[in-house]
Amino acid sequence: MYSAMKSSGTLIGDIPVGDWIDRLSPISLRPYLRLMRLDRPIGTWLLLLPGWWSIALAADGWPDIRLLLLFGIGAVVMRGAGCTFNDIVDRDFDGRVVRTAGRPIPSGAVSPRQATLFLALQLFVGLIILLQFNGTSVLLGAASLGLVFTYPFMKRITYWPQAWLGLTFNWGALLGWATAGGGPHPAPVLLYIGGIFWTLGYDTIYAHQDKQDDALIGVRSTALRLGTATPAWLVAFYTLAVTFFATAGWAADLSWPFFGLLGVAGLHLAWQIRTLDIDNSPDCLEKFKSNRVFGWLVMIAIVAGKLM
Repeated sequence: MYSAMKSSGTLIGDIPVGDWIDRLSPISLRPYLRLMRLDRPIGTWLLLLPGWWSIALAADGWPDIRLLLLFGIGAVVMRGAGCTFNDIVDRDFDGRVVRTAGRPIPSGAVSPRQATLFLALQLFVGLIILLQFNGTSVLLGAASLGLVFTYPFMKRITYWPQAWLGLTFNWGALLGWATAGGGPHPAPVLLYIGGIFWTLGYDTIYAHQDKQDDALIGVRSTALRLGTATPAWLVAFYTLAVTFFATAGWAADLSWPFFGLLGVAGLHLAWQIRTLDIDNSPDCLEKFKSNRVFGWLVMIAIVAGKLM
């Protein structure tokens, strides 16, 4: 089924067709690369950027390039592990949703047993990367697995699984500070809280793509809970995110360029809300992906606030 789907267009559900995976990788590896979502790097960026922010926030000047690289590799691997576990748990749900039915497990390209073995391999690589850091970082990194492995079940019990994703995806804000040698301080905690509200916003937008299918199969989300009131809630989520980011910068004694550039990043979030069409799936996906721009603006703001 997997090979038959490749020739039908440029997109199968949410899977790109004819991209670098199809052009450059061996056929046998393609389902596993897609299981890791290497064809859709936006999730890796959203997982990575809070860690990079925190490393930059803890630095005396320029952030440590070695730490940034290790976090980059770790984000690719652990995002892949999280997606693999999520797909194992959600394989029955995914098979009943148009956007996800073509994913490797529900399509039959990878069996649940094969996916489980692949998950173990990714976790092993993630452990090797984690052991490059100090003891506090190792403990924090291990603790994050509790969030990773419970997240797929949240949509079964609450309309707010996006909040749990926020707890999970922004853990790097705490981990990055620890790896950079930072001690107890309010700045990474404030950064973490801001990231949670940021995730609540962008993942609510993302969830609007599946709201009709989710309602039919009994999966819950903030998109279903908030409905047409979503734009007003996004204003609240994003305002709180920027407020906590600003407070984190103040706590870390960042200079004025940080606050000016953070304001520019806030305008990007305002653009998302102003132009969002929650009933247009392609538009929701575009706005969701644009959060990489926001994340880079915050990164640049932190570095500028440190250097100037």
